[in-house]
Amino acid sequence: MRRTRREFVIGGAAAGAAAYVALRGTAGTAPSEKPNILMIVVDTLRADHVNGPLAATPAIDSLVAKGLSFTRVFPEAMPTVPARNSIFTGKRMFPFLDWKDRRGLIAKPGWIPVEDVDSAFTTVLRRNGYWTAYVTDNPFLGFSYPYEPLRRSFDVFRRRGGQLGGDPRGVPPATLRHWLHPANGDEKTAERVSSYIGAADYWKDENQSFAARVFSEAIPVLDQAAAQRRPFALVVDTFEPHEPWTPPDRYLRLNGSQPAHSPEPAMPGYARVEDWLDPSERDYVIERMHALYAAEVTMTDRWIGELLGRLHELELERETVILLVADHGIFLGERGWTGKISTALYPELINVPLVIVHPDLHRPAESRYLASTHDIGPTLLSLAGVPVPLTMTGNDLSPILHGHAPKPRDFQYGGYTNSHFFRDDRWAYMSDNRLEQPHLYDLSVDPSESHDLAAENPEVVEELAARVTEEAGGTLPYYE
Repeated sequence: MRRTRREFVIGGAAAGAAAYVALRGTAGTAPSEKPNILMIVVDTLRADHVNGPLAATPAIDSLVAKGLSFTRVFPEAMPTVPARNSIFTGKRMFPFLDWKDRRGLIAKPGWIPVEDVDSAFTTVLRRNGYWTAYVTDNPFLGFSYPYEPLRRSFDVFRRRGGQLGGDPRGVPPATLRHWLHPANGDEKTAERVSSYIGAADYWKDENQSFAARVFSEAIPVLDQAAAQRRPFALVVDTFEPHEPWTPPDRYLRLNGSQPAHSPEPAMPGYARVEDWLDPSERDYVIERMHALYAAEVTMTDRWIGELLGRLHELELERETVILLVADHGIFLGERGWTGKISTALYPELINVPLVIVHPDLHRPAESRYLASTHDIGPTLLSLAGVPVPLTMTGNDLSPILHGHAPKPRDFQYGGYTNSHFFRDDRWAYMSDNRLEQPHLYDLSVDPSESHDLAAENPEVVEELAARVTEEAGGTLPYYE
């Protein structure tokens, strides 16, 4: 029995997941030589909030239920802009050599535009006969001046007004007080939250949310793509669940929480918990941050479901490769941190979901391959039957879909601002790029990364730092 897009609206996590998993039986061999490609990029999505108990994500779970999921995915460059650059170029962005500030981007290492647009995987697809489109509310890729060449490289580029630049003047004071916790109520944060609400006050109407705007815009673009007489590659890039978090009450309830009448911590401090939360309120505020974040994840997932539902209505599942990935996560009190801390490169921040659904794959599969964001371009080009440019240094993950071994990767490394990480089957290591603040964990006996062994094992720290430095091509840059 054919299901409609409306049936993907969440009525509960289990019911939503079951509804979409039922579609698995429609998968089959793609009728054309080149499959369509649908890539969904989600900002600030932790891997542990997908397909698990921390947040209801029935739409994403449906992809996991019929696709290949990677459990050890660590973006080689973070945060927002560096991660997307590695996705599109298929090559490493870290280390951020010769970086300089660009107008319209944040003045942090790695924040540069895609400089060789001709080598982006979407441009390569377009040269090989694909119709390409991009829909986003990302304030940098969608609106900043340096990304204009990338925007022009698509057949269709749609952008919706995002989280930055909202007018705070019409925000009712009571609404601002509700979403601005006094512990993080400084003038700068108040301006950020009020601007956010001014851009989209969706607390009472989720149709005004940023996720709703992006995926509602993506559905007619998908319709346009389906009308083409050639394969298409559609990228849908949502900035939600990036903070601040102002979710409708029903998404709190869907995750087992209740709406609060006291001020909510919609915007976490980017700091040590002890530096902005009084001990008497610490547990409660952290609990509310978890609740708000999970609710935003679930709301974003609901709108992903709307797009997947439309793909099903158009009967394109048997012709389309679907890929879902995130750029990074966020700390919600774990390890004594909240926010995105570039010197604390732990799984809560650097482990992200990556799911690939292929028409020929009829069952869920899981891989522990050490994957990264710069693998996406080579993988999608390979699945499209398009030669991978020599400029791409990522690994093609597509052999795993067919039960074969990909190019070996014994360890993964990457960086965020002025810090770097190394991970393999045994060690998790991180440090600043001056090699002055190392942390080391033995995953064979400490998978939760709770016991720092750096001081006890200086020789291991030195060895791993040398491996990162060698792979990165020399001394790592450090910018004041």
